[in-house]
Amino acid sequence: RGDKMAAAGPATRRVGFVGAGRMAGAIAQGLIRAGKVEAQHIVASAPTDRNLCHFQALGCQTTHSNQEVLQSCLLVIFATKPHILPAVVAEVAPVVTAEHILVSVAAGVSLSTLEELLPPNTRVLRVLPNLPCVVQEGAIVMARGRHVGSSETKLLQHLLEACGRCEEVPEAYVDIHTGLSGSGVAFVCAFSEALAEGAVKMGMPSSLAHRIAAQTLLGTAKMLLHESQHPAQLRSDVCTPGGTTIYGLHALEQGGLRAATMSAVEAATCRARELSRK
Repeated sequence: RGDKMAAAGPATRRVGFVGAGRMAGAIAQGLIRAGKVEAQHIVASAPTDRNLCHFQALGCQTTHSNQEVLQSCLLVIFATKPHILPAVVAEVAPVVTAEHILVSVAAGVSLSTLEELLPPNTRVLRVLPNLPCVVQEGAIVMARGRHVGSSETKLLQHLLEACGRCEEVPEAYVDIHTGLSGSGVAFVCAFSEALAEGAVKMGMPSSLAHRIAAQTLLGTAKMLLHESQHPAQLRSDVCTPGGTTIYGLHALEQGGLRAATMSAVEAATCRARELSRK
């Protein structure tokens, strides 16, 4: 069943979006830019034109009917707010067929909840992107439902790689990903801001300091990913005996940077689990 969708090339593959907010727009833009789907083969629905205008600007088709999206596309991404997703899924359930692959990007709504609301054997996956998907550098995890095979998973991974790095994980990791990478964007921003403010304190102009801090994060991340190095290895490569870096690292240790960061991921993950239970 996944084969029909997988066999479709970029010229004929159709992708639907139910919900047209920032994350839906980011994924659509990534798919179009990477040439994985043609703009005229993307259909998006939302209750008002407020968000649909972004899809119209990309050259996509739009509608106010969620059912219409499912009637014209076999791969449909649900990108509504989590609290309204169950009602939206229940509304479209009558038009769901065995041919559909349904993908939820809503945090906190489990695969079992979605499967219960849909016809038996419906193929459902959960995907959790993060905000850098808007610049095609997202960290995305996906978890497959009980009726999803490896061909559908590979297809979705192939498409989502247009938006960044995509890894398949067990569903239990999704809330951890929220703490590490969803919330992690804000943690990294806090660190980047502090890095730049240290330079401002020492006399560097603010805008220059912020640009250099952000570039330092970008360059370091690229080295860690491209060379598959453990951060401790790279850190030790930068540390010369008695040099500037070890003095700075000592100050970070005194400030409890590691423990504070680990606690931040733990707190955000616990909150994600709490929200999932609600």
